[in-house]
Amino acid sequence: MKIVKVFLGDRSYSIYIKADILREAGKYIKELNLSNRVLIITNPTVGGYYLNELIKYLKEYDLIPCIAEVPDGEEYKSLEYASYLYDKMISFKLDRNTPVIAFGGGVIGDLAGFVTATFMRGLPLIQIPTTLLSQVDSSVGGKVAVNHPKSKNMIGSFYQPKMVLIDVNLLRTLPGRELKSGLSEVIKYGVIKDKSLFDYLKENISKIKELNRECLEEIIARSCKIKADIVSRDEREAGVRAILNYGHTVGHALESITKYDKYRHGEAIAVGMIVESNMAVEMNLFDKNGVVEQEDLFKETGLKINFRNIEVGSIIKAMWLDKKVLEEKLRFVLPVEIGSVIIKECIDEEIIKKAIKMQEEKDD
Repeated sequence: MKIVKVFLGDRSYSIYIKADILREAGKYIKELNLSNRVLIITNPTVGGYYLNELIKYLKEYDLIPCIAEVPDGEEYKSLEYASYLYDKMISFKLDRNTPVIAFGGGVIGDLAGFVTATFMRGLPLIQIPTTLLSQVDSSVGGKVAVNHPKSKNMIGSFYQPKMVLIDVNLLRTLPGRELKSGLSEVIKYGVIKDKSLFDYLKENISKIKELNRECLEEIIARSCKIKADIVSRDEREAGVRAILNYGHTVGHALESITKYDKYRHGEAIAVGMIVESNMAVEMNLFDKNGVVEQEDLFKETGLKINFRNIEVGSIIKAMWLDKKVLEEKLRFVLPVEIGSVIIKECIDEEIIKKAIKMQEEKDD
């Protein structure tokens, strides 16, 4: 088993990474000395595969599960469904010692985390992420949120879990498109902080796509370690944590203007990473070979890095509604080499337009 620690004083917690750790969920939760009643928030897909198993493993330790199910899809990460979950929590008569398990991908993790943070001013949260994207990114670090129709994750908070349990065997039922989407975030970690991780991905991408357990545990643990180190230094994104947004200024804009139903998160972020890399090249901050290296890895992964039929002006307009805008300035995370990035503001809009246009015109 691999264990990664997030150091945040009395809110520190561990991330446990192990195949079949779902079987031990009851043991780990029992050790937290919380209420015997547990609320599981999940969706029909994850529930159909694994909910009965999780219930069984919890009951083995005398835990009593309550279930709340939210439909699949980014559109359900909303205030409407937050209200639906509040109703469920009230009907289940939860108290402040009742743990809530977010059992699903990023949508479930964000939504369940948001309602857990705000119901009765906070209940204990346990993340059991079931997609690669949520295992390496959204389940770690305490960002919880719902979307607003005009912008992704605009309504949210920082709320750390008590624990994260990552079972790589849950990825066996993950659709191929979702696996590719998650790999986009792993590639991001390599570019922003760890060239050796980037090189490991290049060397082992075939094994990873085949769900080799050893490779998956390695890339998940290394990704979580990078994020944990950054979050431990900057929990609320006042400084270095902002580098985790590489590709996200453009990526979130693409998701927003396509109503969250055209791109998976990682697909949009892959495009955003290349756009922001090309901006860095135009500003003489980054070598074009670094862009090509990323493009080649995305292609090996199976991710497209272009888009069609979206106006450049619409993308830029959506960027201005992003929560990362600070003092009316767009902020971008730009690579200077593989493994190192900087944050830049006040970039010439013509450079932004040119970099976006390059991906619009690129062949499939």
